[in-house]
Parts: sequence; C-alpha cells; structure tokens
Amino acid sequence: MGQGVAVIATAPERTRNRDVHHRFRFDSYFYYLTGFTEPEAVLVLVAGAEPRSILFCREKDLEREIWDGFRFGPAAAQSGFGFDEAQPIGKLDEQMARLLADQPAMFADVGADAAWDTRAIGWLNAVRAQARSGVTAPGEIRDLRRLLDDMRLFKDTHELASMRRAAAISTGAHERAMRVTRPGLHEYQIEAELLHEFHRHGSSSPAYPSIVAGGANACVLHYVENRARLEAGSLLLIDAGCEIDGYASDITRTFPISGRFSGPQRDIYELVLAAQAAAIAAVRPGQHWEQPHDAALAVLVRGFIDFGLCAGSPESVIESGDYKRFYMHRTGHWLGLDVHDVGDYKRDGAWRALEPGMTLTVEPGCYIRRADNVAAAFWDIGIRIEDDVLVTADGCEVLTSPAKTVAAIEALVGTD
Repeated sequence: MGQGVAVIATAPERTRNRDVHHRFRFDSYFYYLTGFTEPEAVLVLVAGAEPRSILFCREKDLEREIWDGFRFGPAAAQSGFGFDEAQPIGKLDEQMARLLADQPAMFADVGADAAWDTRAIGWLNAVRAQARSGVTAPGEIRDLRRLLDDMRLFKDTHELASMRRAAAISTGAHERAMRVTRPGLHEYQIEAELLHEFHRHGSSSPAYPSIVAGGANACVLHYVENRARLEAGSLLLIDAGCEIDGYASDITRTFPISGRFSGPQRDIYELVLAAQAAAIAAVRPGQHWEQPHDAALAVLVRGFIDFGLCAGSPESVIESGDYKRFYMHRTGHWLGLDVHDVGDYKRDGAWRALEPGMTLTVEPGCYIRRADNVAAAFWDIGIRIEDDVLVTADGCEVLTSPAKTVAAIEALVGTD
C-alpha cells in the first residue's frame, strides 16, 4: 500500500425468506486478512510511518448470545486475533472521517457493493467538509483487490493444509457416491451421501452447490436441480467439493449408473481422461496458463475427429471452433478461498506463467446432446473429469484422488 487507509468489510447477512437468514459465510478477502468469522465486522488497515490494524465488530451482548450464540466483542477480538485496536461497529462512520484525514489514498473493493460504495463516499465527504480547518481528504481511491488477488493466488503451508484436508474429504465423498449408486435411486439421494460425508468429517458446507446429473442432465454444465431418477445404462456426473476453514475443493467424476460403461461411453470417457492427463502434464513452473488447456484441447479434437463428431483436420476444427459443440468451457480455474478463486489469468495481454504455490483445477469434458446431429450411440453422453492441482517447484501435485480409471470405477460402483 505504501501509505493510505484500507477498508475491508465482511459479507452482509442475507435474508432467505421473511425473518430467516441464509447461513452466514464471511467475505473471503476479509477472512484472508483476519481469520474473524462473525458478521457485522470491518477491518481498517492504516499504512505509513505508524501502521496499525483496527477491527470494528459487534459489541459483547450476553442477551443476544442467548439467542444467536457467542460473540467476541472488541476486547476479546483484539487480544484473540492480534489486532492493534478493536472498536464497536457502531463507531465505524465517525472513526473513518478521522482515520481518512490527511491520508493520500483510500483502498477499498470499489464496485463490489453499491451501498458500501455510497457509504465510503460519505466518509470522504465528511473529510472534505473539514477543508477550512486545514484537513485534506484522500486524493484517490484505489482497488484493494489488485493487491490482495496476487497475495491470495499463492498458497502458504497453512492454506495448503486446509486445501489438502478438503480434498481428502471430497475424495472420500465421491467414492462413497460411487459405491451407493445404482439404477432407481434419485440424484438427490446421491447428493445426500455427499453431504453426509462432508459433514461427518468436519466440513460445515459444500464449497458450491453440488451437481449430481444423470443421463442428459450431465450435458447441462451447471445443473443443480438434482431431482431426476437414475436410469440403467446412463452415466452420472458429479461435480462436488467441500469447504474446510474457508478453502474449497472442486472435484468432478463421471461413472456408469449400472456399473459398466457401454462401448461409446467408454470411448468418450477414455478420451476425456487422456485429455486430462495431457493437461496435468503441462502444469509446471514456466508454463503459461493456457498451455494445459491447449494440451487437453489437442487430445479432445483428435478424438472428436476419430469418432466422427467433427470433420476436417485438427487445425481446421480448432480454428473454426466446431469442437465447441462438445467442449465449450476452459480446462480449469484458480482455486482457493473461492471455488473460482481470484487472480489474473493474463498480464499485459500475455497469459500468466505458472509458479509454485498456485492452485488450480484441471477439468476437460465432452458433452454430446441429441440435438448435435451425431450417431445415436453417443446421445446424452456428458463427461467431465476434474482434479485440484498444486504447482510445485519441479512440476505439480494432484491433491484429489477419487477412482478415475475405467477399471477402478467399474470395480467400485454399486458395491454398497
């Protein structure tokens, strides 16, 4: 920051219906800097000759604790979390006019919340109103996220421990789902098995709404209805991961509901698996972000041509974009406190180079709909295979490990 004042608020509580709230989940930026998980909290960082951290949070209130549970209060929060100061949240507005006085810049997550932007402008106006007293207001507002995104992109030992734990729990959940799956069950019953495994190992919630998609539903990328009956002979695609200490896991597996792949299903599955292997092999320091995607795409396009899904040379299919009928998304994304985590993918117009400590997903897929004018044997095959990967000093480490080969999957499905 150099010199200035940064203001980072946690997420607001959201009403689900009438007087019932959604379960509270803190803002990832705020949590990254504080570890503080209560609602109604703001962190202020003052940079310069005398840097300090100030937490504004709810006051201790024994009566409210009877209804809503424990709250730290400023004094306990200051000592327990290591802030230089802590004050009641009700004093935030009056204190900000003082803290911003004679500072060159205010750092904030501008544009994230219109109401918060309006409140911040009110602080600046309160400082400007003191101009005749010789007080100057910050001359610029800078986007705090630009600084924090690069910090969050690189995971330290503590963060990786949480991510490995989330990956291990989610790995067990996916294999549990495979074991219990059989024709006649419903997607929501498999989702219940995932949630059971998440919660019994200490995860408070999924990292994102679970996708449990049987048959044609697997060709809907963000399918979350999870209500359909599982039919014999179809595939089941599960995209699900739990959250531990705020950190996400993100795994996708696709397997036959009846326990055995049909010929075309197996062909497409092994194609996607080969594409993922090629992409993972391209994850290492010095490679740029797009190279794993390019590696996966080269394998997929060759297979699409071999199976008669696309016509022409690999170069012409890629140039025309004809492959996008069957593979329309990228091969991965950053992973961390957010399942689609922060961080630039390009810098100055060039794809960013991979560096040790970065974590990402690798998730090629193939989705063949009845409307795609292909042989009926391929209809309703939707396959995605996704793992979480850490860039290491000499290559990469795959953090997630549910059954993935055809033999391992067929040996596991329906065994419970």
